[in-house]
Amino acid sequence: MSAEVIGYVVNLLGVISSALEIYFYVLVIRVLLSWFPNLQGNQLVSTLGSITDPYLNAFRGIIPPLGGLDLSALLAFLALNVLQWALGNAQVVLLNNSAFYG
Repeated sequence: MSAEVIGYVVNLLGVISSALEIYFYVLVIRVLLSWFPNLQGNQLVSTLGSITDPYLNAFRGIIPPLGGLDLSALLAFLALNVLQWALGNAQVVLLNNSAFYG
């Protein structure tokens, strides 16, 4: 793989990692706003819900609510962090390989 292609892939991984970081903060805001039931009809909460609920619903099937407390968000955050970590490691590996071969 040429150094130019590796550079493009590293940049793409960086953009994806940055997008996941933004999504992480959107999830945090959504989870915090869910603690205020009087805001549930709010347009902002509805918009955030339409962005984050499909992702959170994937984890709600794995961890059912315990005593009315939805813990699926913890697993969702963990999965997002693991993915960001893997992307960061892939960037480092690609950069090291490009320095070694290029």
